[in-house]
Amino acid sequence: MRIRDLFSQQRPIISFEFFPPRTAKAKTQLASALEKLRPLSPSFVSVTYGAGGSTRDHTLQLVSSIRRDLGIETMAHLTCVGSTRDEITKVLKQLSAEGIENVLCLRGDPPKDQSTFEQTPGGFKYASELTAFVRSRYEFCLGGACYPEGHVESSDIDCDLKHLKLKVTAGSEFLITQLFFDSSHYFKFVERARAINISLPIIPGIMPVTNVDQLERFTSMCGASIPTSLRERLNSVRNDPSAVRKVGVEHATRQCVELLNGGAPGIHFYTLNRSPSTRAIFENLRHRRLV
Repeated sequence: MRIRDLFSQQRPIISFEFFPPRTAKAKTQLASALEKLRPLSPSFVSVTYGAGGSTRDHTLQLVSSIRRDLGIETMAHLTCVGSTRDEITKVLKQLSAEGIENVLCLRGDPPKDQSTFEQTPGGFKYASELTAFVRSRYEFCLGGACYPEGHVESSDIDCDLKHLKLKVTAGSEFLITQLFFDSSHYFKFVERARAINISLPIIPGIMPVTNVDQLERFTSMCGASIPTSLRERLNSVRNDPSAVRKVGVEHATRQCVELLNGGAPGIHFYTLNRSPSTRAIFENLRHRRLV
């Protein structure tokens, strides 16, 4: 099923994001997470694409096996990093052959040995260019990323919105936000997007906090802010993993309730290949009859 068609349904769209595992232990962890999240009947799951295409083959295998073996709709991430047009065409042909209908077009983060993004000769510089290329050749349902607090490389929010508008014009059919921890950022962002005639569904992306050091690393990379109240609560328990997870679940649940009650079309969970926190939040939302 194409994700764009899910927005006509009455229930909120609930989706989970995973990344291809690199070790045997990580594979076991992912398999366990999938097994435990499957009964929640997600609308779809997405699978990330490593910097420089480093997990490209694993991404293809994972989206195909989840759709085929678990019967869950999938979306493959696709980035500009380290790939020529010909290489991207090969990936798209493989996805199409496997029956995958949904693709998230991204510029992508630079590899670890590069401080800035560098366009691959024969490749693309922007996600909007990648989106236009895929749209002109295939019938995939295309998603795009957006940034409630602005992309970390943008000079300002208005500039970031102009780039987003290019993605939409190029063929994006829905948007998923970068993680954020203050719901007001989402609502203000949606208001700004609507003001420049971006009418696509915008799904908020939520990452349950499970590790304070990890949270600080992620937010420093993507530019998301941590509310003072959340930071203080986490710092008070940062050496107690169980307490950190509890705070993370409580905060994410509060966010999801605010977002769904405020009109968000669903929630996209950044699971980090783990299930307990996401399942706990889902149960909290089900108890409130929001999902």
